[in-house]
Amino acid sequence: MNTTAPQIILGTMEFGTRVGTDQAFAILDAFVAGGGVWLDTANCYSFWADPSGVGGASERVIGAWLRARPGARDAVRIATKVRQNPLVAHSWPQSAEGLSADAVRTGFEGSLERLGVDHVDMLWAHAEDREVPLEETVGVFGELVAKGTALRVGAANHAAWRVECARSLAREQGVEPWTALQLRHSLVQPRPLTPLAEGGHRLLTADDLDLAQARGLTVWSYSSLMWGSYVRADKPLPQTYEHPGNTRVLSVLGDVADEVSASRNQVVLAWLMRQGIDPIVGVSRVEQIEQALAARLVRLGDEHLERFAQAR
Repeated sequence: MNTTAPQIILGTMEFGTRVGTDQAFAILDAFVAGGGVWLDTANCYSFWADPSGVGGASERVIGAWLRARPGARDAVRIATKVRQNPLVAHSWPQSAEGLSADAVRTGFEGSLERLGVDHVDMLWAHAEDREVPLEETVGVFGELVAKGTALRVGAANHAAWRVECARSLAREQGVEPWTALQLRHSLVQPRPLTPLAEGGHRLLTADDLDLAQARGLTVWSYSSLMWGSYVRADKPLPQTYEHPGNTRVLSVLGDVADEVSASRNQVVLAWLMRQGIDPIVGVSRVEQIEQALAARLVRLGDEHLERFAQAR
């Protein structure tokens, strides 16, 4: 995996919809003040919560913040995604944008315009599109890197074998390969072979980590804090997470949190970072991002990791 020290990534999915502009600005300011660097968004955020029925709100809020904060672009790195934005309002997945060369170019142009930037630091393929030849998708992502409008490219919600195929195709084409993976991962795990309720989510697997380790890829995790379920009694884990292994893991989590004088959320984030994973954290209040950033100070030893592993 990438040898760069893991970081807390600010997830901005709900900016402009559930999180209003003023609150989003305050969160962004606090994130930068606390030493945060990476912002994660997507061109489809959040079409399901926006009265318009299409995405773009999150990118527009970030763009407005950048315009209002001279010098902010130099302080942050921006990651956005193409694929999934409805091309017809309120029509998903029927009209979901794909990963053809034309779709990627058009979708990404819209992202740059909304963000008000001439490049992003990471462009993700948000999900697989098996109706388009992988060669075509790889080629257009490489084209954007060659133009300098995307500095790096990565694959979100892709199977490990598809990523490795894409990297091989990139070598054949002489273009920039995907060098980052983004997948859903957290301390608790659902029951094996049970479907997730959230459409489009793909769980991180041992094969993904093996690929990352072998190829030096960066790994970002989303839904890292399970929507508050670790710390809020009013937000129980989804039913598919109800099994004895998680009961034991959550017991260990409570013990470890007490031992290291940290919140359960902070221990989960520290557990992810200890494995070289960069966790994405979505928040709606300033104090939440401040608490998340403080997880960088939590030190977990090998003994803590072993206790979590044995609890499974």
